[in-house]
Amino acid sequence: MTGETLGWWALDILVPQTQHPALAAWLVSHTGKAVEERDDGSIVSFAVGDRGRDNLGREIGARFPGASITTRSISPTDYTTSWRRGLGPRGFGRLTVVPSWIPYAPAENEAVVVLDPETAFGSGEHGSTRAALTLLERHLRPGDRMLDLGSGSGILAIAAARLGAASAVGIEVDVEAIPVAVRNAERNEVWEVTQFLEGDAADLAPLLGPVDILCSNILRTVNLQLLPTISGSLRAGGKAIFAGMETPEAPLFCPPLEAAGFALVDEVVEEDWWAVMGVRG
Repeated sequence: MTGETLGWWALDILVPQTQHPALAAWLVSHTGKAVEERDDGSIVSFAVGDRGRDNLGREIGARFPGASITTRSISPTDYTTSWRRGLGPRGFGRLTVVPSWIPYAPAENEAVVVLDPETAFGSGEHGSTRAALTLLERHLRPGDRMLDLGSGSGILAIAAARLGAASAVGIEVDVEAIPVAVRNAERNEVWEVTQFLEGDAADLAPLLGPVDILCSNILRTVNLQLLPTISGSLRAGGKAIFAGMETPEAPLFCPPLEAAGFALVDEVVEEDWWAVMGVRG
């Protein structure tokens, strides 16, 4: 009997365009992993091992009949250490993100986040995270209550705390990311004002509001699906930062955002990754 291959697999999934938001949201919630939206219209998800690949393929087929799924193996990588490659201090106005293994002497009045992302998303190197951090540094005010959807390593919630937020709560579907975020909060001595919860943002966010500022660094399709939840989790005049989108997605996202009652007041592009901030009316 042949043993199971325990490497990573990518599943390239094609469904009608109208099913993209539901498929992307289901994959993120079900697997606890980000998905990739490609120019050819496919959505890419990931699984570990032959059994994980086959089980996920069957579940997609059952939930989205007619979906076309092709699989491909991904070259082995030591994910326990590969996240360190190329990381260095990153500045965002008065905020600086520094990997924990690099000595750094902060300037006076500089807010520093010392981070070990480990295998969780959010190191400050990805364009979508940098765009979100830039908007957060510009618009968070001391004393704000902050909510972070898809918190990963905890970078945005911890940055909010270091910038003076009264409270910062992160919600994450990947249970393995929660202890990473907690360790980072402890490393930055902001455990008293931060909290990280495992679960679905659609269920938890309304219970935690109304907040002053909210970050959703996920995907355009998921951001769109969460718009009613996000609006309901903000106070009147509250600010929402949306990231995780590439620049060609801006004209697809702005009209629904405005239709949901948000005024677009700021945007940032980082290496073709686009983020926008809207104020709830």
